[in-house]
Amino acid sequence: MTIQPWQPSAGRDVLRARARMLQRLRAFFAERGVLEVETPVLSRAAVTDPALASLTTAWAGSAGTQSERLYLQTSPELPMKRLVAAGSGPIYQVCKVFRDGERGRRHHPEFSLLEWYRPGWTLDALIDEVADLVRWLLERPALGVEIVRYRDLFREHLDVDPWCAEVDALKAAGRLAGLGGCDRLELDRDGWLDLLMSRCLEPMLGRDRMTFLRDYPPSQAALARLDPGPPSVAARFELYLDGMELANGFDELTDAQPQRARFAADLDKRREAGLPQPPLDEAFLAALESGMPPTAGVALGLDRLLMCKLGAEHIDAVLAFPVERA
Repeated sequence: MTIQPWQPSAGRDVLRARARMLQRLRAFFAERGVLEVETPVLSRAAVTDPALASLTTAWAGSAGTQSERLYLQTSPELPMKRLVAAGSGPIYQVCKVFRDGERGRRHHPEFSLLEWYRPGWTLDALIDEVADLVRWLLERPALGVEIVRYRDLFREHLDVDPWCAEVDALKAAGRLAGLGGCDRLELDRDGWLDLLMSRCLEPMLGRDRMTFLRDYPPSQAALARLDPGPPSVAARFELYLDGMELANGFDELTDAQPQRARFAADLDKRREAGLPQPPLDEAFLAALESGMPPTAGVALGLDRLLMCKLGAEHIDAVLAFPVERA
């Protein structure tokens, strides 16, 4: 049967499954004493990560002020950390986030994200809670867990050490793994690591179990704390299920000075690539300067988790109205 342009792409059974997931999610955190919060979708600041592009809008401004460019959030991370710095305790949020240039089988420019923060927790404790939540939401209590280190994964399956392999070695690993067009690509080390991860390694992760990939290269720390090692590693994990990334978690960096330096390095990379230079979130940096407690935090994509639950092959199958019909 042909679906008319006005009709939803998700059937009533999918809408019910999403509603049930949200009900169970809130029950899970209520029982554990985690406070649900809400932070602004719009901000005067934007993400600096060169791999992410923000959507923008214009605000006419309040009376007597000029119009301003505002950015739609790619994540609620920074305002939520401001709440943690202000003494909120453990918090979570379910919200819409927006990323420009992302569209595909598993990508949509607007998607639903669950993000939560646990002051005083270790990354190991947060991994355990993520596993408990995923089992609860998927209603698969026997779903197992494996924990794999990023460096070990590359060494075992691609025979390269991501901590020291040069670009030529990473390109050769891609060629041996059957990636077409490797010789035509001009990427830096992190670009090659990301490509090898997404195209060669990610599809094998999370098969019949949850795979937590942890201890990332320092260059991929993002907003995570660095463990000195040796070797130094980013205190970060990602969760994979059915060959798909579902979550990204950090032992959060709480020191304002190195965080500002990372933002500046991101802006340098953006400048070199000819990308927009968004304004820094000075309010977030001020919150770190005021003293944010040691915290572990994670973001989990709810649309992708629903895809796993229902066996959907395309994200449109779990959305009421994809962007092309919004």
